[in-house]
Amino acid sequence: MVDHASLTGKRVLLVIAGGIAAYKCLDLIRRLRERGVTVRAVLTEAGARFVTPLSVQALTEDTVYRDLWSLTDESEMGHIRLSREADLIVVAPATADLLARMATGMADDLAATVLLATDKPVLVAPAMNVRMWQHPATQDNMSRLEQRGVRRVGPNDGVMACNEFGPGRMAEPMEIIDAIAAFFTESGRKPLAGKRALVTSGPTHEPIDPVRYIANRSSGKQGHAIAAALAALGADVTLVSGPTRLPDPPGCTVVAIETAREMLAACLAARDAAVPVDIAVCAAAVADWRVAGASDRKLKKDGGGPPALALTENPDILATLSQAGPRRPALVIGFAAETGDVVATATAKRARKGCDWIVANDVSLGTTTFGGTDNTVHIIRADGVESWPTMGKDAVGARLAEAIAAHVAD
Repeated sequence: MVDHASLTGKRVLLVIAGGIAAYKCLDLIRRLRERGVTVRAVLTEAGARFVTPLSVQALTEDTVYRDLWSLTDESEMGHIRLSREADLIVVAPATADLLARMATGMADDLAATVLLATDKPVLVAPAMNVRMWQHPATQDNMSRLEQRGVRRVGPNDGVMACNEFGPGRMAEPMEIIDAIAAFFTESGRKPLAGKRALVTSGPTHEPIDPVRYIANRSSGKQGHAIAAALAALGADVTLVSGPTRLPDPPGCTVVAIETAREMLAACLAARDAAVPVDIAVCAAAVADWRVAGASDRKLKKDGGGPPALALTENPDILATLSQAGPRRPALVIGFAAETGDVVATATAKRARKGCDWIVANDVSLGTTTFGGTDNTVHIIRADGVESWPTMGKDAVGARLAEAIAAHVAD
């Protein structure tokens, strides 16, 4: 149960876009007001087709802002004022259209302009048809927004207004309130202050020749999200990352590497630094093998068939960091990307590697775990298994960081 005490006295700007789920926003406003939150609302033209400005105004007891060209409001640069006076901007429902406009930086109505002009944090509650949510364009837009620090709650699975079933239902008002409360709680807490964390992320690239390499489909999204979440809780984070297309997470020292051996060297350097590492999270998808004798010249077809590639094992970074000794971090967490019998295989891996926790997930074809925005994980400890529901990778990172903070506090 999330503590709602952090909500008292906070100011939320609620952007209501055009979707059938907009009706839930009336209950959301009422419940936020009950918890001491001041709510202002921006209602899009499409949103006003689902809920009336009068209903929203009655519940917020404030002006409902709708028009970018309002002379009264814009004489005071209203869109700038709205974007800066809130503690948090919540977009609910966040439609596919508005997410796309946010991702591309458009400012063609008041809602989009406020979101582009703000320097405040943003939380979105997506709501749309399942096919729209799963479309690569929407997934790419959501991924880009999350990389910029936009938070997300939902969408949930269920039957929709169009009678299709799947992810796309907007989160319920109390779920959104929990997410808002969690944001304000985290923003004022630094339970990992004074702790040093090492996180690995992304794939490794093992060269075959100067232009080819062995790799995997890891995007690095989960590892980067964990690093950002640990930094947000006050940890001094070193992120050792293989090649990704992601921006460096805020508040982290990033060491860029390509191969598994380079990653091991960077991890050992961090572990053996003057200030010891308290927490190590090995989220990188390290290649198990490399070519034993990579060519220093590009391999070419010569009519004699493909070259034989002799493989040799890469160093085991997780097992190395888990070894007992004075420099071993107090908490070592590994990841197990599995394609079958996930929990049993990961449980055996935890015992074999000697780490404290394993975060297991299913990366079988069709799961979209690699490269996607969502993850379904199982936390395996010595005392049992905790299975989490499917959620965004940022949410997984935040929840894992909270679990780490609770463990460290014990």
